[in-house]
Amino acid sequence: METIRTFNFILSLIFLACYSYQFFYLFISLFLRKKSFKKSSTKKYGVLICARNEENVVIHLINSIKNQKYPNDLIDIFLVADNCTDSTADIARSLGVFVYERNNSQKIGKGYALNYLLCKIDEDYKIANYTGFFVFDADNLLDEYYICEMNKAFSHGYSIVTSYRNSKNYDSNWISAGYSLWFLREACSLNHPRMALKTSCAVSGTGFLFSSELIRKYGGWHFFLLTEDIEFTVYNILNNEKIGYCPTAVLYDEQPVTFVQSWHQRLRWAKGYLQVFRKYGSSMIKGIFKKSGFSCGRMGFSCFDMCMSTMPAVFLSIAGISVNIGALIVARINSIDTSVIISSVFETFLNMYLMLFAIGLITTVSEWKMIHAKNIKKIIYTFTFPLFMMTYIPISLTALFKKVEWKPIIHTYSATLNQVRIKK
Repeated sequence: METIRTFNFILSLIFLACYSYQFFYLFISLFLRKKSFKKSSTKKYGVLICARNEENVVIHLINSIKNQKYPNDLIDIFLVADNCTDSTADIARSLGVFVYERNNSQKIGKGYALNYLLCKIDEDYKIANYTGFFVFDADNLLDEYYICEMNKAFSHGYSIVTSYRNSKNYDSNWISAGYSLWFLREACSLNHPRMALKTSCAVSGTGFLFSSELIRKYGGWHFFLLTEDIEFTVYNILNNEKIGYCPTAVLYDEQPVTFVQSWHQRLRWAKGYLQVFRKYGSSMIKGIFKKSGFSCGRMGFSCFDMCMSTMPAVFLSIAGISVNIGALIVARINSIDTSVIISSVFETFLNMYLMLFAIGLITTVSEWKMIHAKNIKKIIYTFTFPLFMMTYIPISLTALFKKVEWKPIIHTYSATLNQVRIKK
C-alpha cells in the first residue's frame, strides 16, 4: 500500500508543475503596482443586461449606471427580459431602459440572450453607432467611476477589457464568502499579473467591455456553451485578441448563499469547462507552441494559462480520488491494512487545505480594505474558504457523468451601493 503514498506524491508533483507559474503570478501581484491608465476622450457605449425574473435587484443596477461620473448621453442601456414571468421588463422601461422581451424555452442561456439582444440593437439602433458594449448581470452594482475607468483602459488599445469583480454580500455566509474570495483572487492574483506580463487576461461572467468592431467581425455573439465567458475568452485568445484588465473599475456582484444554488451553479461551470476543453482543447494546446500572436510568444503562454485554468486541477483531483477509493475497496476486500492509505489521503487533503488557506489568506490580507464585511467575518471565512473550494471535487466528478442544463440563480439581495459600502 506504499504504492498509494507514492502515487499521491507524484500527483502532487504534477499539480505543482502545472501551477507553479501561478506562484510567480502571486509574487507579481504582491510586489508590482497595478497598471493605471491615462485619461482619454469619451466614447458612446451600449450597456447589455440579460435578466430573468430580476425584479428584486435590477433597479439598483440601473440606478448605479445612471449615477456614473460619465456623460449620460453617451450611455444607452439595453435589457433583454429573458423568459421572464415577473415585472422585470416593466421596471426597466419605467427607468428609461430600452427593453426587449425574449421567450424561447429551447435555446436557454446567457449566450443566446446576448446574441438576441445584439441582433435587436443592430436592427433598431445599429451596432456601428456604438464604440463598444458593456455586459452586466442584473444583480450587479457599479462604482460611480466604473465606466470612466473602463473607458481609459479601452482607449489604451484593447478590444476587450474586464474589471475588478467584488461582491455585494461577502458577509452573508461561508458560501458567498468563498465565491467572493475566489473572484478577488482572479482579479488581483491572476489578471493583475497577466497585465504586468503583457499576456491576455480572462473574462469572468460579468463586468466586461468589448468593441463593436469585434462583434461585427464575428457576426454576432456566437458563444453558447454553459460557460460562455470562458468560451469567449478562449476564442479571442486563439484569434489573437488580447484581453485587458482595469483594476480601478469596481463591480459588485451577488453571490449564492445556499449550497443547493451553489451546487447547481458550479456544476454548470464545471460542465462548461469540459465543453470548452472539448471544443477548443486541441487548438489551445497547438497555440502553446505558436510563435506568432501578441508579441514574444505571449499568445502561446496565454493558451497555456487557459489550458491550466480549465482542465488539469479537475482531472488530477478526480484521478486522485478514484485511485484512492479503489485502493481502499481492494484493501478491504483482501483484508489488507488500510492505515497507510487513510494516512496518505489525510495528508493529501491536509496539504490541499493548507494550500487553499494560504491562497485565501493572501487574498484577504491584500484586499482587506475592498472586502465589505466586519473584520471578524473576514478572518473566519478565510478558514472556511478551503472547504468551499474542496466542494468542487464532487461537483467536478458529477459534471463528468451528469447532463447539465442552464438553470437561473435567484437573486434577492436588494442593496444600493452605499448600503454595500457601509458594511464594516
